[in-house]
Amino acid sequence: MIDDMGIFRTTLAIAALATPELRRELPEVMVDTGSEYNWIPSEVLLYLGVSPVRTDRFETADGRVLEREIGFALVFAGGRSAPSIVVFATEGDMVLLGAHGLEGLNLRVDLGRKELVPAGPVPAAAAV
Repeated sequence: MIDDMGIFRTTLAIAALATPELRRELPEVMVDTGSEYNWIPSEVLLYLGVSPVRTDRFETADGRVLEREIGFALVFAGGRSAPSIVVFATEGDMVLLGAHGLEGLNLRVDLGRKELVPAGPVPAAAAV
């Protein structure tokens, strides 16, 4: 869905890798191909049992540098699922489905249909 500001939003579900049946659905998540990772509220990830594995640094569009913990979770969108990197977002951070999430799900934004759609065949090495 594209909102009044022309931003594409979708429903995203998140689960821990070990317990995919325990999911938390997040409506109206912004799809941001300019963001590498998926930004999910820390309290959601911790509730699901997703553990942080390291801290990374991020540069915002206005030049600020942030440090946030990251971990690994299952993401569900557009009728698909995939393991992906998730950022433990804190208060004031946006909730995003980023480029890594879209690529892992093999989805793209179809602006005409206003939905996530399969991205097509995944490139692979040629057989010898």
